[in-house]
Amino acid sequence: MNFFTRSGAPEATKTITVDGTTLPVKMRRNARARRLIMRLNKAATEVTVTLPPGAGEADALRFAHEHAGWIAKRLTERPASVPFAPGALVPVRDERHVITHRPGARGTVWMEESEAGPPLLCVAGDEAHLARRTRDWLKREARSELRARCAYYGQTMGLTYKRVDLRDQTTRWGSCSSSGVLSFSWRLILAPVHVLDYVAAHEVAHLQEMNHGPRFWKLVEDALPTMNRSRQWLKKNGTNLHVYGAGG
Repeated sequence: MNFFTRSGAPEATKTITVDGTTLPVKMRRNARARRLIMRLNKAATEVTVTLPPGAGEADALRFAHEHAGWIAKRLTERPASVPFAPGALVPVRDERHVITHRPGARGTVWMEESEAGPPLLCVAGDEAHLARRTRDWLKREARSELRARCAYYGQTMGLTYKRVDLRDQTTRWGSCSSSGVLSFSWRLILAPVHVLDYVAAHEVAHLQEMNHGPRFWKLVEDALPTMNRSRQWLKKNGTNLHVYGAGG
């Protein structure tokens, strides 16, 4: 996954339906592009078509339809979605938990050990609100973890930032704005803790180096010598984090 948006601002969003699945088609103009380029994000939930000078919406949509077979193949390869529902297995800091509905209990969401099997992620209240409560709880956990890690790496690197935001984006795990706002995908809470460390260190380092040059990577590695382990984990497993919470 990329940490930065590609050149060219988004201009329009249409849709394409392939084998019964409707996907948004985002169009981006790029003055340096020499031809139409189509990409499907790693979660296979969104198509992006890059338009060279002179190409229009109709060209982009026609190009997407001409490559519908390729899109269909990618759709068959994507992992099955895991809604937040009773009985679902959901990782929290890379440890699988069983979502367990506790309608008569007070509170919202909490973790419990089980006598046999994986630990439990207990959700109180009406089942109609279970998915939302689970997602909100995971976001709170992610915010707490990432704020702590950004504070640590900010102090380690001697850098300051404005605030930490959470989003649910499919193309980036994190980003750093020129104004000092650090943004992260809440889904990082599903990954091992060393991955949260890496993404936090990565974005804090961008406060000084807004690029991916040698000085940037040295800054990250000096703060986190084990960064390559986390980079490899994300490359291998990151796509799977997007299957959780479908329809939630």
